[in-house]
Amino acid sequence: MTRIFKITVLALTVLVGFGINAQTRDLDNFRQPDQRGVNVFEAPKDTVSTFNGVKVRVGGSSTLQFQAIDHENSGAVALKEIGSNFNLATANLDLDVALYDGVRMHLRTYLSSRHHPEPYVKGGYFQIDKLDFISEGFLSGFMKNATIKIGHMENNYGDAHFRRSDNAQTIYNPFIGNLIMDAFTTEVGAELYYRKNGFIGMVGFTNGKLNQAVDNPDTGGASFLAKLGYDKQFNDDFRFRLTGSIYNTGAVRTSYLYSADRAGSRYYLVLEDENATTKNNFRSGRYNPALNNEITAIMFNPFVKYKGLEFFGTIETATGKANAETDDRTANQFAGELIYRFGQTENFFLGARYNKVDAEDASGDDIEISRFQLGAGWFMTKNILMKLEYVSQKHDGYNATSIFNDGKFNGLMAEAVISF
Repeated sequence: MTRIFKITVLALTVLVGFGINAQTRDLDNFRQPDQRGVNVFEAPKDTVSTFNGVKVRVGGSSTLQFQAIDHENSGAVALKEIGSNFNLATANLDLDVALYDGVRMHLRTYLSSRHHPEPYVKGGYFQIDKLDFISEGFLSGFMKNATIKIGHMENNYGDAHFRRSDNAQTIYNPFIGNLIMDAFTTEVGAELYYRKNGFIGMVGFTNGKLNQAVDNPDTGGASFLAKLGYDKQFNDDFRFRLTGSIYNTGAVRTSYLYSADRAGSRYYLVLEDENATTKNNFRSGRYNPALNNEITAIMFNPFVKYKGLEFFGTIETATGKANAETDDRTANQFAGELIYRFGQTENFFLGARYNKVDAEDASGDDIEISRFQLGAGWFMTKNILMKLEYVSQKHDGYNATSIFNDGKFNGLMAEAVISF
C-alpha cells in the first residue's frame, strides 16, 4: 500500500507540475479505456488535431473476481485443494500524455497483479502521428495515413491481444479468461503502420527480450513482426475486419511470446500441485508450447459485426524449438467467439467461446486442450462492467505421470470491472 500511495502522489505531482486541467479527458488518436473502446483494435487514426498544449490524462482500472471452480485429474499427481472465494483485487495506473501536436506517450503500471502484489511498470511507448516537431508539415502526405510507435511496449502480434484482459484492464474482454495459448509480449522495438481506405499494414522489429539488461551481450536477437489486413465499417449495421499477423525470432536466449504475461491467469490454482502458490504458479489454465529459442508464429483473425451480433475468430500456428532440441515442434490454436450485444447502448451482452489447442509438447506427448466459456455482461455505466462466466476445460494426451493426465476443471467466475 505504501508503494501504491507513492505512485498516486507522483501522478498528482505530475498533474500539478504541468498545470493540467483535471477535466481534460480525451486525447487525439486514443483508444478509450471504457465501453467506447470495445471492438477498437489499433488506436484510431484521425487527421483532426485538438492539441493546444501538453495534456496529461491519468486513468486506471480495478478488477475483482469471485471464483467457484472444481478441478480433478487421474490422481498420478495430487492437486492443490481449492474452494470458492474472492481472488486478489488487481489494479492498473495509466498515464497518457499529449506531448506535441501528433505525439503522444502511454505508460501503464500494474499496481497489483497476481504474480506481483507490488507495483511495477508493464511498459510504455511514444505514438507519432505527425512529424511537425521536425518542421511544420514534414512528410504530411505520408503521415496522413501513417503511425509510428516506439517503446518497451505490448507488441502488435495478432488481434486477440486487443480483446484480452491486461491485468486489471478487462473491460474489452467479453469473457473472464484469455486464450489458452495467450500470445502477449512486451519487447523494446518500433512499429510502422500505414492505413488507407480500410487497408492496414504494419511492420515492426524488436530486440527479442522481455527483460532488458546490458549483461549477457551475446544472447540477444531481433524479432520481426508484421500485420496485413482490412477493416471497414460498410454502414451503420455492418462491419468486417480480417487480419493476418506474423512474429518471427531466428534465435534468442529465451522467447516469451506465450509466457510474458506476469499478471497471471484468471483461473487461480487450477490443475496445480499441492505446493503451488498464487504468486509462483500464476499461469494456471494456460499452455506455453515452450518454443524457447526459435519461433515463427502466424495468426489470422476474422471479425464480423452485424447490428448487435458479432463473431471474432483466431486461427494460429506456432513452430520452433528450444536449443536442446534438434527438430521443430508445432502448436496450433483455434478459437471462436459469438457475442450478442443488446440494450439501448449495447450495455448488455451474452456470449460463448470455444478454444482448442493441439500441440507436440516438449515432453514428447501429442496433447490437446479444449475450453468452453459461456458468459454474460452488463455495463452499469460506460466505466463499470459486471461479468459472469461458466468455464469448462479438458486436457487429453498427457502421459500417465503428468499432473495434466485426464485433467479438467469447471465452474463459475464473476468479475467486476472499473475502468476510466
